[in-house]
Amino acid sequence: MEDYNKIIESLEIRFIKAKNINILKPITIENNYEVENFLVLVTAGEIRFGKEKEVAKEGDVIFVPGGRPVSMTYGSGKPISLSKDDFLTNKDQYLKSFEENSSTDEHYSYVAFDAKAFDSVNFFASLDIPPFKIEEGYKLAGLIRQINDEYVGNMPGKDRIVKVLTESMTIELIRFILNNGLFVEKLATNSTYFRDPRLIDIFTFIKEHLAEDLSNKILANVANVSEDYVGQYFKMLTGINPQDYIEYQRMEAAVNLLRTSKKSIRDIGKDVGYKDTAYFCRRFKMMFGIPAGKMRRRESLMNV
Repeated sequence: MEDYNKIIESLEIRFIKAKNINILKPITIENNYEVENFLVLVTAGEIRFGKEKEVAKEGDVIFVPGGRPVSMTYGSGKPISLSKDDFLTNKDQYLKSFEENSSTDEHYSYVAFDAKAFDSVNFFASLDIPPFKIEEGYKLAGLIRQINDEYVGNMPGKDRIVKVLTESMTIELIRFILNNGLFVEKLATNSTYFRDPRLIDIFTFIKEHLAEDLSNKILANVANVSEDYVGQYFKMLTGINPQDYIEYQRMEAAVNLLRTSKKSIRDIGKDVGYKDTAYFCRRFKMMFGIPAGKMRRRESLMNV
């Protein structure tokens, strides 16, 4: 248990956004990909998720880890199936945010957040776990409600309270995983590699040099291992090869820049290590299902 305490202590937890959403029409979004993690509380109706279309009903919470595509069906009845791109073009026909009591029969609340070990590694993405359901009654539901209530309010100290509640929510999520014996082997692997200083050096170097050459040869020098061995070493500890990890980090940084800056798509691509803008745009759409420009419009318009 001490190893898990060290992982929790290493986490940089960051609130991103929270919303209450009305479901206007049933819809399925296939291969929905998000950088951040989501906790979704079904407040009325149902949501189906994952390959098996598991059903979550009122009071249930769904954890959707960032960094992997997942199918999401909002609402009961026969849904319309759309790509992420098509959904964002017509989103107000299907889902709409609200700040007061809902007038629809089906609705949900969510909190989006980051949890990074050593401010470098997306903790839940590193577990490579599927989305899963937390059944009605667990305290996570109450925390999601509290965060949403604070976020839409205007009381002094709102941001501080939201930060504290998001940290509590993340720790409760990890406790749920541990108490229910979920993904034990992957958690044990994480506790091992988070103790390896050479790997932490690689994570830190990648974060600080995203715009530069991050070939295996460069990473081998950082870890003081051979170029032939560094890919094997990285994958042995993390379960993914270093170049896949680097692309994920670059795309995560690109999303953050799209949200927080007015830089051009070309400059953002360069800032995260892509000299070829067209290639950056192709990879971005392949990963997220929408063009980079539409991601920016989505954020600027405060989409669901």
